[in-house]
Amino acid sequence: MSQPVPPEKRQPKCAQCRKNPVSAEYRPFCSKRCADVDLGKWLNEGYSIPGAPMDEEEDSPRPGGNGDMSADD
Repeated sequence: MSQPVPPEKRQPKCAQCRKNPVSAEYRPFCSKRCADVDLGKWLNEGYSIPGAPMDEEEDSPRPGGNGDMSADD
């Protein structure tokens, strides 16, 4: 059976491509490209956090309201 690798000799893999070792500059990614690919997935809603679906009413402003806070709110 193989021996465990000591922590100082471990080379974590890129969080995006899982091929190249992690670069200190772009950690936890190996390059700017992998970091940008991951950012693009977040911005295009490729990733999501599980939860209850939101009602349409929660996203839309109240009727007659312009979004500004007033003394009545």
